[in-house]
Amino acid sequence: MRRHRGFTLLEVLVTIAIVAIGLLGIAGVIANGMKTTHSAYGRSQASWLANDIIDRMRSNRATAEGAGLPYNLAVDGALDMSDVSTVPKADLVAWRSALAATLPSGTGGISIDAASRKVTVTVQWDDSRAVGGGSTEQFVVESRL
Repeated sequence: MRRHRGFTLLEVLVTIAIVAIGLLGIAGVIANGMKTTHSAYGRSQASWLANDIIDRMRSNRATAEGAGLPYNLAVDGALDMSDVSTVPKADLVAWRSALAATLPSGTGGISIDAASRKVTVTVQWDDSRAVGGGSTEQFVVESRL
């Protein structure tokens, strides 16, 4: 009987070690899932915001297709955030503000082909927290006015 003394304590310690390793594995899976969820949230917001500016352009179609194509804006193009003197400028300021508020380092650009009335909207943001994500992620939507 004396030879088996302390054996139960050893079994408990081994069990605790196995459970601790299992809990660490579960914590890693949860952390990875949160990163993936954050990335998916960014993509869904980018999709929603891209469609938002397209809808704004469609509601102001005559101006959007007009001379000078006032909705054209490069992704890295400067935009005077205080100038809301026209509907296109107000739409672009509101859109860029929503991008910056919703997505980390969010910005966007619009390209319109006057001949085909094809609109290309690019939404760009920092997705470095995602699993395997680059520091810059882009979502591109093409549509017709």
